[in-house]
Amino acid sequence: MIDVAVTVNDRSYRETVEPRLLLSDFLRHTLGLTGTHVGCEHGVCGACTVLLDGVSVRSCLLLAAQADRAEIVTVEGLAANGELNPLQASFRECHALQCGFCTPGILIAATDLLSRGTPTRDEIVDMLSGHLCRCTGYEPIVEAIARTARS
Repeated sequence: MIDVAVTVNDRSYRETVEPRLLLSDFLRHTLGLTGTHVGCEHGVCGACTVLLDGVSVRSCLLLAAQADRAEIVTVEGLAANGELNPLQASFRECHALQCGFCTPGILIAATDLLSRGTPTRDEIVDMLSGHLCRCTGYEPIVEAIARTARS
């Protein structure tokens, strides 16, 4: 067993975990933050994407121990005081989600993309190429991210 100390969504945690525990399982099962979804468990679908020290990563490909002393943001950390952030509001306005399974990972990856400046449509599409969505056809997602970038 090893100790892992992290800050998740501005809250500090210190937990003792198995060395082989995946970060996705740590977030979901140890901390109860179930907004981080687990799909393929191979880093392909993007559903488990979180921000780790400001960079989007696949939490199913990292061990919790690798996140020791890191700052993590999950989808639960995007809204403030019960209000959707501008990106989440754009997703709602553009009907950019249907079943919602892929949405947390895409929101996190888009947050990372938007933090680096105003992306072009091609950059948004390129970011989305790492996320599988079976419901929307992606166009509403592209529009929601582009709308947020323009505002």
